[in-house]
Amino acid sequence: MEYVPLGKTGLQVSRICLGTMNFGDSTDEADGIKITHAALDAGINFIDTADVYWSGRSEEIVGKAVKGRRDSVVLATKCWAPMGKGPNDRSSSRLHVIRSCENSLRRLQTDYLDLFIMHRPDTGKFWPGAPIEESLRALTDLVRQGKVRYIGTSCYHAWRIVESQLISRYEGLERFCSDQLNYSILNRYVENQILDVCQRYGVGVTVFSPLNYGWLSGKYHRGMEPPEDSRAARNFKMRVDGPDADRNFSILEKLEPIVEERGVTMSQFSLAWLLKNPAVTSVLSGPRILSHLEDNIKALEVELDDEVMQAVDEVAPPKSGSNAEYP
Repeated sequence: MEYVPLGKTGLQVSRICLGTMNFGDSTDEADGIKITHAALDAGINFIDTADVYWSGRSEEIVGKAVKGRRDSVVLATKCWAPMGKGPNDRSSSRLHVIRSCENSLRRLQTDYLDLFIMHRPDTGKFWPGAPIEESLRALTDLVRQGKVRYIGTSCYHAWRIVESQLISRYEGLERFCSDQLNYSILNRYVENQILDVCQRYGVGVTVFSPLNYGWLSGKYHRGMEPPEDSRAARNFKMRVDGPDADRNFSILEKLEPIVEERGVTMSQFSLAWLLKNPAVTSVLSGPRILSHLEDNIKALEVELDDEVMQAVDEVAPPKSGSNAEYP
């Protein structure tokens, strides 16, 4: 396993991060613990969860899974999303940030969080939400209390990343050291500005949905019914008859011979493509079953040269795609 610093920190994280959004839903507790132990045994030291994943059930499973091995784990969780029906059970307010941290510590059965992530910025019905100074001061207090080690964001626009970095600098507050974003061969929207800003400010980049919600798993082909146990069959954030289907199938059909020539799976190729990017720190593997994790880890053995990267650019041009995470 390869380890790299998270942004400008001294924190070393594995290049594959275990994502646990399936834990508590399509992956039960026993299998979630089994997958976590296999990940740790393979050298993965970075685990990502969130309070909102199945009303905290994912955090509870992760807490049980890392018991006895907590000191060897870089444990990340998130807050922001609604956790109740009350007006203060959501968003980036000081009240919600601190309350969320306390609840996550309890569910994870730990005294501290290695990385505490603001799951989304306040937008839409949460707008204007809390000023970024309010969130940063709450997060800074949590760090000074020893409850949090590092802080990060997820799906922040480029201007929000810049704003937070400057406020932290001028106000002497903790600095966001990482941003978790949606990025894949099929959706390269973040190349427009966000990745450049992260590199400029030394913000580490962790990637979720590197397979574009399963499109790059190799399971789907035009005109064929999706496998019964697939995301598409369950209509979980993925539809083979959705508005992007024709574009995605067209790219996949051109990408498949490039992948087959390398003798690897589509998922391994897709993760390796992301890891080749110097802006990317770590890529999340969100397995539903153990074999998914085993397949994804093999991406670390895939070497892609400049010729292959150019071939991908011709199939899926740089900066292409439209990302719903950035309204």
